[in-house]
Amino acid sequence: MNNISKHPLSSLGYHFIPAEYLPQGKDEYHLRDIQNRSGISYRHLNAHEIEVLVRNRNQSDDWNKILVSDAFNPELVKNCKFYGLIRIGKLEPWYLEFKNLRRPVGLYNSTICSCDLGDNVVIDNVNYLSHYIVGNDVLLVNVEELATTNYAKFGNGIVKVGEPEERRIWLEICNENGGRSVIPFNGMLPGDAYLWSRYRDDDMVQERFKAFTEKKFDRQRGYYGKIGHRTVVKNCKTIKDVWIGSDAYLKGANKLKNLTINSSADAPSQIGEGCELVNGIIDYGCRIFYGVKAVRFVMASHSQLKYGARLINSYLGNNATISCCEVLNSLIFPAHEQHHNNSFLCAALVMGQSNMAAGATIGSNHNSRSPDGELVAGRGFWPGLCVSLKHNSQFASFVILSKGDYPAELRIPLPFALVSNDVSRDQLVVMPAYWFLYNMYALARNSWKYTDRDKRTEKIQHLEYDYLAPDTIGELVEALRILEESTGKAWLRAGEKLGPGGKGDPTATGKRLLESGSPELKSLEILGEGFEHSPRKTVLAKVPQAYAIFKDLIKYHAALQLIHFFQSNTTAGLDDVKALLSPAPRLQRWHNVGGQLIDQDSMDTFRRQMRTGEIKSWEDVHDFYRRCGEAYPQAKLLNALAAWSEVFGVSLRDLDRSRVISLLWEAVDTKTWMVEGIYASREKDYSNPFRGMVYASDDEMEAVIGRLEDNGFIAQERKNLEAFALQVEGLAARLR
Repeated sequence: MNNISKHPLSSLGYHFIPAEYLPQGKDEYHLRDIQNRSGISYRHLNAHEIEVLVRNRNQSDDWNKILVSDAFNPELVKNCKFYGLIRIGKLEPWYLEFKNLRRPVGLYNSTICSCDLGDNVVIDNVNYLSHYIVGNDVLLVNVEELATTNYAKFGNGIVKVGEPEERRIWLEICNENGGRSVIPFNGMLPGDAYLWSRYRDDDMVQERFKAFTEKKFDRQRGYYGKIGHRTVVKNCKTIKDVWIGSDAYLKGANKLKNLTINSSADAPSQIGEGCELVNGIIDYGCRIFYGVKAVRFVMASHSQLKYGARLINSYLGNNATISCCEVLNSLIFPAHEQHHNNSFLCAALVMGQSNMAAGATIGSNHNSRSPDGELVAGRGFWPGLCVSLKHNSQFASFVILSKGDYPAELRIPLPFALVSNDVSRDQLVVMPAYWFLYNMYALARNSWKYTDRDKRTEKIQHLEYDYLAPDTIGELVEALRILEESTGKAWLRAGEKLGPGGKGDPTATGKRLLESGSPELKSLEILGEGFEHSPRKTVLAKVPQAYAIFKDLIKYHAALQLIHFFQSNTTAGLDDVKALLSPAPRLQRWHNVGGQLIDQDSMDTFRRQMRTGEIKSWEDVHDFYRRCGEAYPQAKLLNALAAWSEVFGVSLRDLDRSRVISLLWEAVDTKTWMVEGIYASREKDYSNPFRGMVYASDDEMEAVIGRLEDNGFIAQERKNLEAFALQVEGLAARLR
């Protein structure tokens, strides 16, 4: 039976806060008075104004409870019902227009219950508007319900006074069984969600994260909903317990409940037709359109959900887009792209700059007895069409998977690799350095694109978009060791087949063979170990080429960081670099914390400060991000030089000018090779006869897809190469 209670009509609009939850000496409006910062001076209605309001078919339970500004015009209020304390700003004979929606200023055909209304608002055909503070120049048109309850939390994972703990909202990210759950809150950054989802063995750190969140919010009941200046809400059904910033645009939404919608003049947020959003935080500049369903979610700034996307128990990072897809139990870092129907992603940590193609089934639990599997994908993850993966799987940075149903769990430690399921030979094939060998254009352009599309207005976290960075450099160093060991073992296996011998240190043997470029490598079948949870073999393809490229990249990255240092310190010389290298830097592990790279030492310090209480709030956590961002350029330089030293045996203590100048000129050679690779990988689209067969002529092809010579990105990269060479020439002269 539905529990429908009856109350006196005279109480409608009053007793918003139940008596047992009112602080001593406070009335039900004490929080409302704090929230209303309009600065409007209110007065009671005069007799003439009441007469006009009655003539215009308005009703009120008590005209003395309607307060207005001096510029109030009663002629602009028609056919409305008022209950409780109503405060109205100026109403002037204007009409407001937004995207061809034109409505006269005033209140029309609406029921308004205990609200504060700003200057020159339009409220037309709002069936029920309750307990809201509305800003200036707001349009509310054709809304069925727009109400706030006394226990509203606006999407934040808190419990109000008198509520049981079971009411708290958690996001079950990264694991469907809730083992990595976090509490959502307004202002939650990708790094916050990541850090909280880790350290699950440290109860003290976990409790402090929860305490930080509790500390951000008042548990009192009675906060009103707010609608910021110049916000437009039209043709919506149910909006309940929703805090809306300024300049937002909501049109045709079916249901919006328990949300914070951040929006501003610089970064307006929009929600479109057919959307149903419950228990979420929507940050500045977000776009949500066309039948989206989202429950228990956080959307970081400038992210988008479109075309029937479903986002459930998940965090979506900045500047990310999901269209048509279903995303469950996931933590997704910034610059993520996921389009096309039938593509879904569940129980995953995806570390940004990623792209999910159509039909990708990421994370099947069918190989487990419980839905507790996890998938961890480094930056630049790209599963191709109709890829199916199993939990648990883990991928290094910039791994691309070719089309296929992968039958077992994967662990791919080699970055920039192409992974293929060779069904005909029943083997897994991994080609390291694939991007540099065959698709340099996409790799370079994506790095530029993500930087260009970073629309964040407040950049608390320093996001790394370059494909060569401390995290990938560390993976390259480890990849060299894996390739050496795998090559050595292949050589020793071949030796055993040929006869006596076949003994020795595999890593040293493989390093010797790869560095010498031995022609005998061509005949070796080089296998990877521990790449797949399966008895079948994993074949490593093009190992000698990848080995040489990876070593060149480590040198190139070190040169780039030295160039950046000299650029930023225009009077610095080699002695200043050597001063930074005492004591000699060591190669560290780097963590991708929501798209920001942070070294192991800093992470250890952070965890210690969390345990000792030196970090006391989320604001302190965000200050930690800022400090790491400020220290990042120097830390990146030291890490790059440490990798160069480790891989090439360079003594940083004895670093001299000739060695540095030689390194810089080698970087010019590598940059030249990269630019040529960018052109060559794009040129294939023009020379491929199967690409060209749909055009009647080369002229038609160029008319449709553009001339290769006119490609703006390629032209820019060539200019950058020329500038880079001149820059190195100047630095070489300066260091002499």
